[in-house]
Amino acid sequence: MKTFQQFEKAIENIPTTTSWYLADLGEARGKQELFTKQSPQKLKVLREHALIESAVSSNRIEGVTVNQKRVGTIVFGKRHLKDRNEEEVRCYRTALDWIHREGAKIPISEKTILKLHQMSRGEIWDAGKYKEKNVDIIEKLPGGRERVRFKTVEPSKTSAFMKTLIESWQDTLKEKSVHPLIALAAFNLDFLCIHPFRDGNGRVSRVILLLQCYFLGYEVGRYISLERLIEQNKERYYETLEQSSQAWHEGKHDPWPYINYLLYILKIAYQEFESRVGQMKSPRGAKTELIETAIASFEKEFAISDLEKACPGVSRDMIRLVLRNLQKSKKVECIGRGPGALWKKKGNISKRG
Repeated sequence: MKTFQQFEKAIENIPTTTSWYLADLGEARGKQELFTKQSPQKLKVLREHALIESAVSSNRIEGVTVNQKRVGTIVFGKRHLKDRNEEEVRCYRTALDWIHREGAKIPISEKTILKLHQMSRGEIWDAGKYKEKNVDIIEKLPGGRERVRFKTVEPSKTSAFMKTLIESWQDTLKEKSVHPLIALAAFNLDFLCIHPFRDGNGRVSRVILLLQCYFLGYEVGRYISLERLIEQNKERYYETLEQSSQAWHEGKHDPWPYINYLLYILKIAYQEFESRVGQMKSPRGAKTELIETAIASFEKEFAISDLEKACPGVSRDMIRLVLRNLQKSKKVECIGRGPGALWKKKGNISKRG
């Protein structure tokens, strides 16, 4: 809302970095159809893996964690859930299912946003309802002290701010006053600053981001988890969000650090998508490819637990099998003993020989 109000005065200069991101994403979108015409079985594996990663990562960003061994059951199974954390992960998957199934058919509206909050929060008293009390962003400092990092919109004004935000999004797309991807990132920033719900704002912001990407024709989130990439770049997420939210209420904030962050996330998602589609040679070896891609991404030594975290839904036995095969080909080396032993790369893992 406040960001869109800045844009109403016309953007005189778009940062050079932003222009580069927009050019790269335009090219990636142009090649998107080529990659999505690849083997349906390969893409099915990527979709399933992205669904698991998204449900787990988006909740983990907010401190909600589950047992890695139960991830597959939580996301795809129908068995009884053990606790509230497992319920929240499955609820997020339910919201993702709706978005993946209906895609651009779902309107960006207040009704949709409330429904997404209700779906992602599950059986909790204020699911699908705006906050009733002030919910400020509090930072915990060393020694037990706290500070208000950002004062969100007060409850009495929340609904009006959300209506204005949605109208601004629609008007901007209709008038084409700014690039749609800039509008997408501006919406995400303003939504987080409004902070309309008591809890679950971050998670809802990410499913809306995915929905808006589909609306604009950027489909990479079906195959590569944007939530997982945000989690992997979590420090930058919080850093740019704080930078861009300063003086937001006065409309004097600088939105570009956060806008560029989200464009960066989309860019690396497309890079990973092209890489994975190119590397995956057969659906039968898809899980092997996912494990090898995860190993290739590690900069330092890693443990099996690190791979379980990077490849939710892949069994520990499968991970051990891949590691043994890579060890035989002298591409990895085990340094230590026991379940917590560390491994390190010795050769090129990114492409299968």
